[in-house]
Amino acid sequence: MLLKPFILRFTYSFLMRWILRWIIGVKWEKASFLSDEKQFIIIANHNSHLDTITLLASIPARILPKVKPVAAADYFGDTPFKAKMSSYFINALLIPRSEGLTAIRQMKKALDEGYSLIIYPEGSRGNPEEEQALKPGIAFLLSLCPQVKYVPAHLTGMGKALPKGENLLLPYESSLIYGKPRLIESSNRDEILRQIEDDFKILKSAALQN
Repeated sequence: MLLKPFILRFTYSFLMRWILRWIIGVKWEKASFLSDEKQFIIIANHNSHLDTITLLASIPARILPKVKPVAAADYFGDTPFKAKMSSYFINALLIPRSEGLTAIRQMKKALDEGYSLIIYPEGSRGNPEEEQALKPGIAFLLSLCPQVKYVPAHLTGMGKALPKGENLLLPYESSLIYGKPRLIESSNRDEILRQIEDDFKILKSAALQN
């Protein structure tokens, strides 16, 4: 496992950055501000497997090995080989989608161990450029870890560049923008969810203006 940090940095900070920028045409803001945060949870909308690749590619190389994208165990870990590859090349935290409390415990454990997370509060991938209602799990997790900041992120065009069910990357105008790291302002889970929804609306509006 000593090679894992090197592989992650080479794959995302060099190889995927080049592919995303020059082959697909993804535009993203620099996420160097994440280096100033001790720990964080990136929360983003979700339309494509390209979402995770883009988010990882945007993260500063120095902290990349300490960031775990949360992924469904029934898809990314349905065989021992696939689970190992997902852990090694994506640094994924595999969780059971059907067991909500177990998934929350696993995410909290990873945070307690000092990892940062990437979470898609919509759950599964939706149709390209279509938003889905946020699931309450993210509010539950943040209520348990109020000292951890969350970072809202908005992705556009990923569902067109790599549509659900397809394996071919297509050039398409795509982008990633980040909001500012924030602490939750309430311990009430409904209010936490509304706070996140408001952040997403602001980012979506900003993305439409760019």
